[in-house]
Amino acid sequence: MTAAEKRSAKWKARRDEIVDTSATVFARQGYHATGIAELCEVNGFGKGAFYYYIGSKEELLAAIHDRVMDEVIAGADRVLASGGTPPEQLAMHGEELLDVISRYPDHVWVFLHEFPALTGERADQFRTRRRAYEARIEEVLRAGVAGGDFRDVDVWLTARAWLGMHNYTYLWLRAGGRMSARDAAAPFADIFLHGIARA
Repeated sequence: MTAAEKRSAKWKARRDEIVDTSATVFARQGYHATGIAELCEVNGFGKGAFYYYIGSKEELLAAIHDRVMDEVIAGADRVLASGGTPPEQLAMHGEELLDVISRYPDHVWVFLHEFPALTGERADQFRTRRRAYEARIEEVLRAGVAGGDFRDVDVWLTARAWLGMHNYTYLWLRAGGRMSARDAAAPFADIFLHGIARA
């Protein structure tokens, strides 16, 4: 590894730390209520270092959103690579998504609440990436309907019901908490796929 690559890796590691620390602050206080000076204080550096690693407060917000989407898309890629039936894939998607939420609850809070503050290309990128993930879930549902695994449901609406059910867990699902992501994923899949009505 060259000296430049080592510096780059060190720079990225420090930037990731700043993103993680700042996500906690934004989740506690809100994006608009948090100033650059406070972000510098919690990260232990001056404004010059903040702009060296981040660039702007909105860029920091975008980086938090990217952290969530990077993890979510990586999980969706694993599901796609694993194959399986549509019900199996939907259950795997749930486990992957809940794993991200349990590991990054503050990031997910910011992701779900503060995205309207993104502007221009950052807002466009956020919408594009979010839509790409939603399309993954819709594809699984569509395949399940076509193959007879699922009833002839409204795929768009059903995907949003599934997303809402899983995304809401950011309020209570925590790594090391009472219930793990894996513990929650199996009953979530069962409830969603089979409902709660007695046969």
